[in-house]
Formats: sequence, C-alpha cells, structure tokens
Amino acid sequence: MSGETKNVCDITVSSKEEEMKRIIAQHPCYSKEAQHKFGRIHLPVAPACNIQCNYCDRKFDCVNESRPGVTSEVLTPHEALERTRQVLKDFPFIKVVAVAGPGDPLANDATFETFRLIKAEFPEVTLCLSTNGLALPDRMPEIIDAGVDTLTVTLNAIDPAIEAQLISHAVYKGKVHKGVEAAEILIRNQLAGIKMAVDAGIVVKINTVMVPGINDKHIVEVAKKINEMGVYIMNIMPLICQAKFSDMEPPTPEERQAVQNACEPYVQQMRHCRQCRSDAFGLIGKDLSQMSEERRNTIKLEMAKKAEEI
Repeated sequence: MSGETKNVCDITVSSKEEEMKRIIAQHPCYSKEAQHKFGRIHLPVAPACNIQCNYCDRKFDCVNESRPGVTSEVLTPHEALERTRQVLKDFPFIKVVAVAGPGDPLANDATFETFRLIKAEFPEVTLCLSTNGLALPDRMPEIIDAGVDTLTVTLNAIDPAIEAQLISHAVYKGKVHKGVEAAEILIRNQLAGIKMAVDAGIVVKINTVMVPGINDKHIVEVAKKINEMGVYIMNIMPLICQAKFSDMEPPTPEERQAVQNACEPYVQQMRHCRQCRSDAFGLIGKDLSQMSEERRNTIKLEMAKKAEEI
C-alpha cells in the first residue's frame, strides 16, 4: 500500500489551524490587510460595568462622539439580532460580530444571549468579545460555549501599584474593592483568563491604554508577559482625556510609536486602530453608523466592486 495514513489528531489540528488563519485573515482588527476588505459590527447590548476606570466616561445616548464606551442606544439581544440581519444583508463584507460595550460584556448576561442568537442564525460569522478581564476566568466556560472566536482584553499593567492609579474601584463577587487590592484582583483574573482563552484556541488581542506618566514606561513589560502567554497581537491606544483624567495630556503620536517599536520584538503591534464606538459597523475608520444613507450606499457599491475583483 503506497502513501502514509494520516493520524486523525493531525487532521484535527490542521483543521483548527486553518480555521484560525481564516478568522485572522478576515478580522479587520487582527489583520492590517483585512481592514480594507472586511468589516465588523459592534452590538451595544452590555451597559453594565464592573470597574470604574479613571479614563472612562460611558454614554448610552451619544450620537456625536467616536470613541469606546459610547452608543446611540442600548439594544436587547433580539434587537441586536435584527440589526445584525439587516447589516449583513446590506453589507456582506462584514465578517465579524462583536460585543464591546458600552460597559463590560462579561458584566451583562445579555452578551451571551446575543451570541447564542447570532451563532444560531449566522454560524459562519466570527464572534468577537472585548472585556476588561475581571470576570474572565469565571465566565470562560460560557465564552467557549457561545463559540467566541476572538477575544480582546484591556490589560494596562501587570504591576498592581501602577494599575491602582488607573482604576477607581472594581466590583467582584458582590464586593467593592479599591486601590492596590482591586488592582491585584484585576490583574490576577486578567492573566488567568488570558491563559485559559489561549489554551482554548481563542485568538487573543491585548488592548493597552497608554497614559503618560503612569504606565507609559511599563507597557514593554506587559508586552513581554503576553508574549510568554501566546497572545497574537497587541494594540497600544492613546489616552482619551476624559473623566478623572480630563486634565491630562495624551501621548504624542511619536511617543506612542516609540512604545510600539519597543514592544514589537515581543508581540505583533496593531497600528491601525481607530478606537471605535460600541455601536460601530463597517470598515475601520469608516463607521457606517455615523454616515448618511447616501454615503453608506456609496461604500456598499465600492465594496461590492472590490469583491468582484478578488
């Protein structure tokens, strides 16, 4: 008999690797090339949050700001499904369905109901979840069961003394924690949850908010740590000066680039982030939720033409 018999385990591993490559290739946040060809939709079903970050100001009826933590309205899971139906019908280049707020998705049971509804009707889409990571270890079984493919965790520090300067408090298991105690719980859960996600085959991205004078010199240590853990990509985002940090200065583009360059040897850097709204949909940098119907139709035609050329 000629040829070699392939082991079933080898075939399974190969299949998983190919699926992971497809997910990355079609995710605009995980692939620089994908950002021009594929889009995502954020479903704002998660208003509650379990942490108060000193740089965060959530708004649930905001129509004129483009940043994380804002949405024009909060949707129920069934409303989110209906919006997804319409958006995927009108804009088939959208391949990723995400829950990224406006609070923390893991502090809202609606997140998982939404994912179940979406997966049942659109099994081919990539499900994406963004979280601060406080509840990550506790809710990892639900994340896996929901079929989440990609996970973003905001990890701003691995030193509790630094993290304590970035958050006011954390609510965990019914108790309010403050200061270094809150930071220790948060970092412990973030790192444990990231490991669990990587071990489960979920593609992980780390978001780190760069705050000059607090964590800017520490971010490279975060990069070293997540490199050890098998994280796929890192996104260093400039501080948006609001809430308790409204009087601070954001990093300059040059300062941010210098930190990205210092981290690049340890983990791939996402350099095309536009810090999207919690209800954004479309291409990165071209948020259709903020556009006129005429402009949406123009982009729809442009993307249809690109699809024909591929």
